[in-house]
Amino acid sequence: MTIIKLDIALTVALAAVLLALGEFVKNRVSIFSRYFIPSPIIGGLIFSIIALIGHQGGLFSFEFYDNMRSFLLLVFFTTIGFSASFELLKKGGLAVAMFLGCALVLVVLQNLLGVGLASMLGVSPLIGLAAGSISLTGGHGTSAAFGPLLESAGAVGALPAAIAAATYGLVSGCLIGGPVGTLLMKRHGLVGPTAATAGSEIKPIETAPPAGETNDETILRAMILLMIAIGTGSILVNWLKSLDITLPAYLGPMLMAAIIRNIIDWRDWTLPARQFEVVGNVSLAFFLTMALMSMRLWELAAVAGPLLIILVVQTVLMFAFAYFVTFRVMGRDYDAAVLAAGHCGFGMGATPNAMANMQAFTLVNGPSFKAFFVIPLVGSLFIDFFNAVIITGFIGFLK
Repeated sequence: MTIIKLDIALTVALAAVLLALGEFVKNRVSIFSRYFIPSPIIGGLIFSIIALIGHQGGLFSFEFYDNMRSFLLLVFFTTIGFSASFELLKKGGLAVAMFLGCALVLVVLQNLLGVGLASMLGVSPLIGLAAGSISLTGGHGTSAAFGPLLESAGAVGALPAAIAAATYGLVSGCLIGGPVGTLLMKRHGLVGPTAATAGSEIKPIETAPPAGETNDETILRAMILLMIAIGTGSILVNWLKSLDITLPAYLGPMLMAAIIRNIIDWRDWTLPARQFEVVGNVSLAFFLTMALMSMRLWELAAVAGPLLIILVVQTVLMFAFAYFVTFRVMGRDYDAAVLAAGHCGFGMGATPNAMANMQAFTLVNGPSFKAFFVIPLVGSLFIDFFNAVIITGFIGFLK
C-alpha cells in the first residue's frame, strides 16, 4: 500500500480545496442546504470516502500533519469562551435563563441515555457519549473536537460515529420540530397570532454588542486577546497538571477567555465581537475539514448498529422532552409551543435548524418574538460553553 504523507502546507492546502468543493456541492444539491449540512462536512466526507476506497482496496493511505489541527481546536474553543457573557444572560431575562436550564438538563439526559444504552448494547460507553450531547446539542464542531479525545481514551470509531450522529441529528431535528409544535397547539387549544402578520421574515436578535468598524486595529486587538487567553489558559492547564489535576488542553483557554470577556463587560470596554466570530468560524471550518480528512470510516462498521439504536431512542427523548418539559417550563402558551418546536432543531442539530423549524411554524401560525429572541441568544452565547464543561466531566468520569 502506498502511504501519501502531507506536511503542514499540503495539509492546509488540501483542506482549503475540500472546503471549496464542499461549498460547490452544497450550492448545487438542495438537500444539503435544506438541512444546513456544513460545507466542511461535505468536502471532508468526500475525501474520507476516497480514503476508505484506498484502504479497502489496499491501494493507498494518507498521513497528515496533525499539530495544526490541535492549534485550530484551541482557537475555536477560545472564541467560544469569549462569547460567554453573563451580562447578556442577565439582560436576556428570565426566559433566557429558563430555556438555558432546559437545554442543560437535556444535555445531561442525552449523555446519560447514550452512555446507558451503549453499555447495554455491549459497546464502549464513550461511543454512547459520542451519540449524546457531543453530536446532538453540540453538532459537527463539537463532534470533531471531542471525537479524537474519545478515541484517545480507547473508543475506536468515536470520531466517525460522532460525525454520523451529528448529521443524523440535523435531519431528524428538522423533521420532528413541526409535529411537536402542531401537537401542542391541538392538545392545548392554542391559537397563534394571525398568519398574515407572520408572512414577513422574522430576524433573530443581535446577540453581541456592535463590534464597530473592522480595521487593522480591531483585528489586532482581537488577536492579542485571543493569544493571551490561549497562553494563560495553557499555563493554567499545565499548572493544574503539576498538581495531578488533568484538564483537556482546550478548557483552560476557554475559561480564561470567558473571564476576560466578563471583565470587558464589567469595565464597559469595547469587545471586538465580530472579529472573534470570524476567527472562530474560519478555524472551525478548517478544523472540521481536517478532522474529516483523517477520519477512518472503516472503523464505523463495528458500532453502526448500536449507534443507530441509540440515535432512534435519542430522537424519542428529544420529542418527549420538548413536548412535556420545554413547553411547560417556558409557559404553556403559544410562544412555548414555538420554543418547543425550535428546541427540537436546537437539541438535535444546531441553532440554524431551530430557526428553520420556528420560521416554518410561525409562517403558518403567526410570529413569536419571544422564541426568536431566546433561542439565538442561548445558542450563540452559552450552550457550547456549558456543553463542553459537562462533556468534559462525563469523559473524566468514564475514564
